[in-house]
Amino acid sequence: MNRRHPGFQPGALPTELPGLLVLKLYHMIRINTPLADETIEKLRAGDKVLISGVIYTARDAAHKRMVEALERGELPPFDLKGQIIYYVGPTPPKPGQVIGSAGPTTAIRMDKYVEPLLKLGLKGMIGKGYRSPQVRELLVKYKAVYFAAVGGVATLLAKAIKSSEVIAYEDLGTEAIRRLLVEDFPVIVANDIYGGDVFEEGRKRFARVEL
Repeated sequence: MNRRHPGFQPGALPTELPGLLVLKLYHMIRINTPLADETIEKLRAGDKVLISGVIYTARDAAHKRMVEALERGELPPFDLKGQIIYYVGPTPPKPGQVIGSAGPTTAIRMDKYVEPLLKLGLKGMIGKGYRSPQVRELLVKYKAVYFAAVGGVATLLAKAIKSSEVIAYEDLGTEAIRRLLVEDFPVIVANDIYGGDVFEEGRKRFARVEL
């Protein structure tokens, strides 16, 4: 059963992102960036969410460079407070496109870089697959959320991206940090601030199935 949280706006998927292809998501929770603690506190593992506002892209190389800069006492290339980082390295856009294919990268590759960014106020991450136990503990400690994006429908996800601008590390090519403006970007809460884990819950349910 889908829960409706006070102050949230459930709605249907945008027409260019058919619900059948996006995990058959029907009733959604709409949230906007930057994320406030009040918003994060209402999210639970398994909630289906549509994100609107600004999010930032960064993959392995950009994370490594950001953390090394922080270790030198330098500022990050954007204010992390309340922000979401999407683990993606989009392909070059074709003529008429805002962005190319923009499917999620495996999240666990970024795990070793997470804590320094959370300390500076990062509140959300979007990727593919599960996170390590250490990162799940950090999400509880710093009150942040990990969202799972849908793999295999990268072109459809790109349609929710309305603008894209490189803001740092342009020399990294597809792994440069981009500022994206998104509208109704579909994700699922994989890990919440209460220790909820949609992957673990799924394994437990499957284990109870009698074959």
